Amino acid sequence: MIRVRAILLAAAFGGGAMLSVNVAAAATDCPNRGDLDTLYCDGDGDLVADAPTDPKDWKDPDTIVFTYTPVEDPAVYANIFKPFQAHLSQCTGKKVVYFQVQSNAAEIEAMRSGRLHVAGFSTGPTGFAVNLAGAVPFAVKGDAEGFQGYQLWMIVRADSPYQTLADLKGKRVAHTSPSSNSGNLAPHALFPDQGLVPGKDYEVLYSGKHDQSAMGVYAGDYDAAPVASDVLTRMIHRGQIDGDKIRVIYKSETFPTSSFAHAHNLKPELASKLVQCFTDYRFPEEMTAAFEGADRFVPVTYKDAWEVVRKVADGSGTPFNAATYAKQAK
Repeated sequence: MIRVRAILLAAAFGGGAMLSVNVAAAATDCPNRGDLDTLYCDGDGDLVADAPTDPKDWKDPDTIVFTYTPVEDPAVYANIFKPFQAHLSQCTGKKVVYFQVQSNAAEIEAMRSGRLHVAGFSTGPTGFAVNLAGAVPFAVKGDAEGFQGYQLWMIVRADSPYQTLADLKGKRVAHTSPSSNSGNLAPHALFPDQGLVPGKDYEVLYSGKHDQSAMGVYAGDYDAAPVASDVLTRMIHRGQIDGDKIRVIYKSETFPTSSFAHAHNLKPELASKLVQCFTDYRFPEEMTAAFEGADRFVPVTYKDAWEVVRKVADGSGTPFNAATYAKQAK
């Protein structure tokens, strides 16, 4: 079983070099693992990886590597997070560097391999980051009222004839990436009840990112695309898209937006300090504007906040496990 999972993950991450060093650790006795990869253990049943029991396995790096989900242009967020990066450095007393990643897979692999210590993962990839990379989500952007959420919006050009999802049978519909919640998993789980089955009623065309799907619809390259509402809203605010030329024909229930998670094997004191640094921070005006009014990091648990996301993944036949990830990576 260990060997099979290693092969699957090697395929998913594009190689097995990193895995070959860690597979032996999977043999360690574990009272409960749940959906976690064999490298991790969930003894307390909170659905995320426990810290290693042996202090020798704790990581206390001099330099903390941080990044944010590449749902849009990574360079944009490198600038947006500069004030927070400075705060995190002052708060922890450590150097903090921002590591730009170009894909969800690259971000997950970076944490799994130990090269990434704290990160913002978009909603769908959060489940894979937890189960395959040992990520421990602890916060979501939000305000005094609670954490920030978003919806899956199916968008079309305003001048198109499409009014319902069923109208899109046989049309050019762009999904974002296989692991994306609103860009792929939720459409597979939710659209069939609305009379549209992705992969059957239309060929799924992957654009790579939400902004690329939205721009493709805007330019007429696609007839429609399921995108995250917060991404589209930001693009309209930035003037990248004229909102009057886009129409929304479907809205889902609200999902949590991107999670912020630390690596499971950080020294417990450092992990606690990181959580405190995030919780105590209040966004500057430019950061609040960039994140649609969010002004803080709101504490959450993966077990509770991601319950609806896990249900979508399971309902779409794509649970957050190694086999699914390897299949999506093909």
